[in-house]
Amino acid sequence: MSGSGVATGRPSLPLPAEGAFLVVDKPRGPSSHQVTAWVRDLLRVDRAGHAGTLDPGVSGVLVMSLGKALRLLPLLLTFPKRYITVVTLHGPAPPASVERVLKEFQGPIYQTPPVRSAVRRERRVRTLHRLTLLERSGRELLLEVQADSGTYIRTLAVDLGEALGCGANMTELRRVSTGPFSEKEAVSLARLADMVARADEGRSEDLLKALKPPRTVWGRFPQVVVKDSAVDALAHGADLAAQGVLKVTHPFPAGGRVVLVTRKEELVGLGEALVSSEELSHRRSGWVVDAHQVLMEPGRYPSRTAARPAGAPGSPADAGPGGEGG
Repeated sequence: MSGSGVATGRPSLPLPAEGAFLVVDKPRGPSSHQVTAWVRDLLRVDRAGHAGTLDPGVSGVLVMSLGKALRLLPLLLTFPKRYITVVTLHGPAPPASVERVLKEFQGPIYQTPPVRSAVRRERRVRTLHRLTLLERSGRELLLEVQADSGTYIRTLAVDLGEALGCGANMTELRRVSTGPFSEKEAVSLARLADMVARADEGRSEDLLKALKPPRTVWGRFPQVVVKDSAVDALAHGADLAAQGVLKVTHPFPAGGRVVLVTRKEELVGLGEALVSSEELSHRRSGWVVDAHQVLMEPGRYPSRTAARPAGAPGSPADAGPGGEGG
């Protein structure tokens, strides 16, 4: 990855060719889109995106995907997020009632996005993995929330107030982590600007330390290690047959998200398992992974594979994949 596509007149920064993630401590005031644009221009990269919008009045962890790592956003968006929030009650609520309602809300809940949300307003299910009262001062509740990506904490506060019968609203919110990334490693925009200035002077150690490798994300998912002879067809957009599988790293269900890698731990692409890892261990033929996102360039491995061109007719039972070597 390089910043050559951004016309700044300055040399490119020493950024990883495979892309990277950057944990930014978003301040209150600007939108997530504005912060992303600033980071993109500051680092002089062509492409940047963020995982999970924070409203202008909200601060905290905003994970940026830079360069080729932008293609890993689908993985990043599956991680739960953790928040610290202040919920203000509109009336009295006994401590026992508050504790009871918080326990009732843990687990799957229904939510409808707020009216001003940028997404379609339809009811959806999100899971609250943790909903803990950290402190209470009068009608103000300091809560820790760990929830699925896409959970609206502002809506949660209103729903808690309705369940308590007194009404409530969110008055403060800070995101403290997204998956493996926490506020401890987040950098402010001012600090990032200092890192870039030092990198321009040839002192890039701090900047490189702040950039997290793509494996930080994809390494947390089950991996299907493919044979060398299957890599090139996958890189051309093919699906994976059982003959092309070398091993799997962790169990996964049918329909689960998996990462395709070479035996050298090079990232090939992302896919959806057509069979469980248990069934895969007994399979000798048939299609086993729908490789829906390719990340490796074609031509890096020999062109010999047991893979099906994407969208080709036929089923695993009658497609008749060829032999797999290597």
